[in-house]
Order: sequence, then C-alpha cells, then structure tokens
Amino acid sequence: MVLVRTRALLAAATLAAGATLMAVATTQPASAATVKRVLFDNTKAETAGNADWIISTSQPDPLGQNSNPTSETSWTGALSSWGVALQRSGQYSLKTLNSGSITYGGSGALDLKNFDAFVLPEPNILLTAAEKKAVMTFVQNGGGLFLIVDHTGSDRNNDGEDSVEVGTDLMTNNGVDNTDPFGFTLDSIDISSENAVAASSSSDPVINGPFGRVTGSIIRDGSTQTLHKADNANVKGLVFRPGSSPTGTTGAFFTTSTFGSGRVAVWGDSSPIDDGTGQSGNTLYDGWNDPAGTDAALALNGTAWLAGGGGGGSTTPPPTGGGGGGTCGTAQLLSNTGFESGNTGWTASSGVISNSSSEPAHAGSYKAWLDGYGTAHTDTLSQTVTIPSGCSGATLSFWLLVDSDETTTTTAYDKLTVTAGGTTIGSYSNVNKGSSYVQRTLSITGSGSKTVTFTGVEGSQLATAFLIDDVTLTPRA
Repeated sequence: MVLVRTRALLAAATLAAGATLMAVATTQPASAATVKRVLFDNTKAETAGNADWIISTSQPDPLGQNSNPTSETSWTGALSSWGVALQRSGQYSLKTLNSGSITYGGSGALDLKNFDAFVLPEPNILLTAAEKKAVMTFVQNGGGLFLIVDHTGSDRNNDGEDSVEVGTDLMTNNGVDNTDPFGFTLDSIDISSENAVAASSSSDPVINGPFGRVTGSIIRDGSTQTLHKADNANVKGLVFRPGSSPTGTTGAFFTTSTFGSGRVAVWGDSSPIDDGTGQSGNTLYDGWNDPAGTDAALALNGTAWLAGGGGGGSTTPPPTGGGGGGTCGTAQLLSNTGFESGNTGWTASSGVISNSSSEPAHAGSYKAWLDGYGTAHTDTLSQTVTIPSGCSGATLSFWLLVDSDETTTTTAYDKLTVTAGGTTIGSYSNVNKGSSYVQRTLSITGSGSKTVTFTGVEGSQLATAFLIDDVTLTPRA
C-alpha cells in the first residue's frame, strides 16, 4: 500500500532536501555493461600506525564480511564508504591484495592482469623492482592506477620511507620508463589545512562524472603535484590549492594523466578518502563526508574513469573525454545523479527530492518522489543539459519504482511522462507498478541544449507514487 503523502510529510521532505548535506552522490546506476574489476592494495603498510586504508577486514573478498552492504559500517575499514558505494552501484567487482607481491602477467587470481584499476592508498613500503615493473606494465597495457599519497614525513611504519617517496620511486626507478612517464612529480611538502578548488571543466569525466559533480577537495595535512606538460601532454591538474592557477603547473592537488594505453590519477592526501570508521583503536577523520569538499564524488568518479580504460590488454589509447568541438565526449551530462546533494542541479516541485524513509531509495538515502497523494496532483523534475555537437544523441538511464494502490492492470489512471527538449521519449503508469526498482533506458536524438523532464500526473482517487533514482545521461556518438 502506498503511504499517502500528507502536507506534514511534504514539509519534512522539503526541509530535508533543502538542508546542507555532508555527502555528495555516492551511487552510480547499474547497467548491463561489463563489470569493472578494482583491486585495492594492502601489502604496503596501509594499516600501519593510525592508518586503516582498507575497504573491509574480509580480504581478499569484502563480500565475506557482508554480501549486501547498505552503509559504510557494513564493512570495516576507513575506506569502507568507497568500497560500499562501488559495490552498491552494481558495476564493480572489488578485491584486496593482502599478501604476497604485486604481479602482472602471472597465474594468481589477484594478478593485475585480472583487473581494470589498481588502488594504492597511501603506500608506506617501497615497491620492489619486480612490483614497479608490474605496475608500470599494467598501466602501459591499458590498466588504471589510482595513487593516493600524503604529506612528507608521513612514515606510518617508521621504515624511513613515506608515501610521497614511495610514489616518487615508482615513477623514477621502475625499469619501464624512468623519464617522467606520467608528466608530474610529487611535491615534498605538508599543507596543514586548506580546501582545494576544482578546475572549471564540466566536460572532464572525473570532475563531472557518473557519481556527481566535483567542486573541490579538503586538504588536511597533504601534498601537491607539479605538472610537466612537455613530458606528457595528457597530464591535467583537476583540483588545485586555493590561489593556484588551474591552467598553471604548480599547486595541483588531484592530477590525471595517461601512460601507454592506460590511465593514472594521483591525490595528494588520504584524509579525503577517510570515512571516519575503521578498526578499533584507530583515530580517524571523516573526510569522505566533510562538507568542505566533494571528496566522495572525486574518489568514485576517479575510479570509474580509471577502470574505463580496460584491464591489462587494451592497445587502444583511452578517450580524453571532452565534449564540444565536433567530438562526442564521454562525460556524464547530468549533475547530482543520485539526488544525494538534494536539489543541486535539479528543478523540482516542492518535496519531490526526499530522503523520507517512507519510500525507499534505489541506493543511498535520497530519491525523487513524484505524486503519491491520492488526490489530483502534478509533480515535475527536470534538468537542462547540453549534448555535445559531435553526438548523435544521448542515452537516458534511470531506476523507477511505481508504488500504486490502483488494482487495474490495464487502465492508466496515474501517469509519468518523460520528455527531452519537449519531445516525449517515454511514459509509465500505475499499470507498471511493482515491489522493486526497475532500470529504464530511453533514447534522446540530436545534440544541443535539452531539458530532460519527468512529469507525474495523479488522478483524484487511489494513490500512485513514482520513485526515481540514479539518473544518468550518457552522450552517444
């Protein structure tokens, strides 16, 4: 039975949606696409001292701790929010390398050849010569490397090497390419507390990706990178210290690049990926939900971009994203795809974007809840985007739950219509009611400015609620 929405419930939902949120979108919609494989390292003292850079205490498979995680505490580790968000999206298979060596081209199940992305979360032990060669070859052949470092002197295990030195050694003494292969160096500094700002680049798939729009990142004792564009033309600073030029070469706090057929990302601090949870005895900092940055979106979009490069065997250079200029980019066109940032990016009727527990979200806490009053009522939800000129159109994907008190299986009394640029591209009704979310995929034709609009029109008697979550709009060449 639908919970008939009252004016008091509407007021509460409106207040919740308008409140300042401590998390950005942390869910990416599932699809029929190939599941991407991500390996997190835990062989380089990632839990030494006060650190706890793991997604789960169940290793190598985090699902051994909880096969259906619903929150960051479903798994144990300071990176559990990161892992749970990827797991809940339905598009990622996660493992942890917790013993042995980092290898590429071997026969083990945790060999890098079996993965699309490899995360090194603040490593504190130098990689061996064989491990450095394995990582570089993995990237060169199409893998994605996510390196998170910290400030200089952050030697967690007191072996004389901190994460900045470990990363520098990987890039300068690897036996594959020691001549500035990624086009950046790691700065040996300690920035105590600043809030870094994202470069204005709406077409970049990390800044504006499937998990939401990135506006910046916190720095809580971290370091930066210096860019060397003459050594690698694809190096790009995405987030910079305040006061640094986004078109300059210094002060970069989050940098991406390519090497061979693969991709690389580096982040100058582990605080943004720390969700404040972890094993007993560790004092941790909740940077993942710190409202001064959109760190969750940055971590998740970064993972998606890195994993999109293929795993280990691709010989095709990765796409550069983009959009305009006669090319069709790969960047997510919608912002706040999971509604976890409230009304940000969306125009909606009062109370539509809600975290009320009376109706479930597909993932996370927020969803768009249209209608459900049991009286004549109309709700709308819309966002205007620009489809790049080089595209033939775009694919709209969203998860829909129709919860209705109507009993008929043939007559549409309450309707949800989806339009793009004023053209109807899909319609649903009480006839489509069910007990769970169903993914819907629609096609938009043509490029240019388009307003995607969901309109729910409810009749005058029995209630029907249209619940929408995890909406994406992907350019189509």
